Amino acid sequence: MTRAGPGRPRLTSPRRPGNTARAEILDAAAELFSTRGFATTTTRQIADAVGVRQASLYNHFATKNDILVTLLHDTIAPTIEFDESLDDTEPAEVLLCALTWFDAAQLCAGRWNLGALYLLPEVRTDPFETFRRGRLRLARRYRDLAVEVLGGGVLAGRDPRADLPFRLVESVIDIRADEHPIDARLPETLATAALTVLGRPSDVVDRARALVVGLASESLGVVRACE
Repeated sequence: MTRAGPGRPRLTSPRRPGNTARAEILDAAAELFSTRGFATTTTRQIADAVGVRQASLYNHFATKNDILVTLLHDTIAPTIEFDESLDDTEPAEVLLCALTWFDAAQLCAGRWNLGALYLLPEVRTDPFETFRRGRLRLARRYRDLAVEVLGGGVLAGRDPRADLPFRLVESVIDIRADEHPIDARLPETLATAALTVLGRPSDVVDRARALVVGLASESLGVVRACE
């Protein structure tokens, strides 16, 4: 990602959520990219939505691609950090349930449905390689845990059910794209479903909930979606 310098004074008082002009730019871009489309959104439109000069926007982000890179990174970074904080001595079914719960809550809690941008053709290009690697890492983590829940070994690795927990989590993106109301219980429902499709009873859900609430305590929006 290209780094830019500090921003210049804004034209108006703050119009968007966020403690900084940079955060407001990201919020405005997230809305425009997810509602009007990435290709048709200009940096001038983003700047106008924030109330800053276009030149000031470029002091925060050198290109429109840089804005999208940041937004996409922010959709997966908390989940990767959460996964890295989990204790791998926990049973695989507990880890999978907790990961699914947190990830689904993260996707539900976002102000804009940025997951819908994952399949943009631009995301297949070089500037987005780090994001693609991060998302692939998450997909593999889900699969590895699912294979372990299925019993491990070659046969479990070939079981098509091993790919389902990751797809269940990303169903949040489609639900939001269809403008269905998001039920507060959806993260728990998907976490339970991830175990059910693997033929595992959901008796570890309480333990998974404790892990999610305990380790995500610094992310209030996610915690509220998990409690």
